[in-house]
Amino acid sequence: METKELSIEELEKMLADKKKQEFENREKEIEQYELIREKEIKEIMDRAYVLHVALSEFKEECHTKLQAQHDRLTEYGKIRSNSKGGFSITSKDGSRRITRFRNTEPYWDERSTKAVDLIKEFLFDTVKKRDKKVFEILISFIEKNNDGDLQYARVMNLVQHENKYDDPRWKEGLALIKESYNNRLKGFGYEFKEVQDNGKLETFSLNFSSI
Repeated sequence: METKELSIEELEKMLADKKKQEFENREKEIEQYELIREKEIKEIMDRAYVLHVALSEFKEECHTKLQAQHDRLTEYGKIRSNSKGGFSITSKDGSRRITRFRNTEPYWDERSTKAVDLIKEFLFDTVKKRDKKVFEILISFIEKNNDGDLQYARVMNLVQHENKYDDPRWKEGLALIKESYNNRLKGFGYEFKEVQDNGKLETFSLNFSSI
């Protein structure tokens, strides 16, 4: 039996039907994928919100109870301490420990602008001509981050070189940068440790310092 040759119109119809079927199949795949994706997003985000609220409430409870403990500790004994809030409490058998630490953020006031100008002026006028490598190292210590702020670790590295030069601009710049430094208290963080089978105190992974 001979195979009937298809006309151009029939071939075009077959091709159109095939493309339509492929399009419909693809649309179903997209719909199914997006349906599952939206379901998972909702479930995860709903759970994340519950945990966020629970962590927020737990942190507030920690703050209330440890602040009360800190106040009792301050009153304990005849001489008051000058603690600013960071301390640890440990169970009698030493198996559990809770630490409250100060969560701070370094910043520099308007005096730092003049400080940086003086330091840069000295580095460009003098150090760059003598030793370009040293210049590049020192100038990197006063580079600002994306928020336009000086970076604490780098500034501390710069201060370590204070006695390296006697130029008035260098000395005044470093004096100003130290005077302009402040430490802003963002809140308190908490750390929880318990003795494990290995006999060591190990930290629970509970990080809510940003809450």
